[in-house]
Amino acid sequence: MNALTKFYRKDRHLSRLIVMTVVWLVFMAVTKFDKFYTIANFQTIAGKFPEFGLMSLGAMLCMITGGIDLSSVGVANLTSILMALYMRYRAGESASISGLMIAEVFLLAMLIGCAAGALNGILISKIHIPPILATLGVNQLLTGIALVVTNGKAVSDIPTTFSAVINQKLLKVVPGKRGAMMGLIPVQLLFFIAAAVLVWFLLARTTYGRKLYLMGTSEKVARFSGLKVDRLLIKTYALSGILAALGGMIMLANYNSARSDYGSVYTLQCILIVVLGGVSPTGGKGRISGVMLSIILLSLLEAGINRFPEISSYYITLIWGAVLLLVMVLNYFAEHPITRRAKA
Repeated sequence: MNALTKFYRKDRHLSRLIVMTVVWLVFMAVTKFDKFYTIANFQTIAGKFPEFGLMSLGAMLCMITGGIDLSSVGVANLTSILMALYMRYRAGESASISGLMIAEVFLLAMLIGCAAGALNGILISKIHIPPILATLGVNQLLTGIALVVTNGKAVSDIPTTFSAVINQKLLKVVPGKRGAMMGLIPVQLLFFIAAAVLVWFLLARTTYGRKLYLMGTSEKVARFSGLKVDRLLIKTYALSGILAALGGMIMLANYNSARSDYGSVYTLQCILIVVLGGVSPTGGKGRISGVMLSIILLSLLEAGINRFPEISSYYITLIWGAVLLLVMVLNYFAEHPITRRAKA
């Protein structure tokens, strides 16, 4: 009990997430064990959550600085649309593209995301537009460009090779006696793990991470300490744009099409994940472990709710909004115990 109490006091956010995850897994084991605890279900979860998981990692970096990134969905959709059109153009009448071309497409997507993110950073650092307004404006701009390019229609008929490569599953095993091979690990999950390791390394093992936390704690102190705050902001939002673009490429592979309104609920979902994971909206606090567990928890919640046909999928957005408000209220009372006692 003492060890558990110490762990809880050391990281209340992570402890709360672990408890919520365990409770939900137990609940699903009691109510929908046969439908929820299947390899196919967990593979579906692992293949889907990298879409918004990658965007959440970028949103976490921006929130640590004391800012916010509301342009992730716009960046993801415009990137996926442009890359879908590019692949159709390069493939011509052929329905396939080479592995080298897929790597080229991902590189171009990252460059587009970097440019969009850098635009956010410039607006915030150089023109001093509040992050919430700058990123919201950029999101609307990118969505408008996507609408003009596609006339509001979906871009489909992309080369089948792209989706086949990204949607394949690795680590083949033999599940039955017939000898049929079955893949276990979705490639989308490997993209997310690689990005998460990179973000963890930047935050925990480089001076970039220390500078980021210092700036989020106090921008004035950071400036007086000699940090180049403007450059740091541009780098951070550019990195967020790159992660959003990668999320868009995963969406493109999963849906086998691109459209300007795909993933519209991901903006709220990413903010919920980051706040639920223990990142302070005022900046300076947050760890990737909490965000990772938050991503897993919300993915399990969504997958579990979908196992109850009597519950409409429209309630999921309502639940996300209610959970976001609840978490922010709990965080306030946890971080302001003196104020609470004084008012009492």
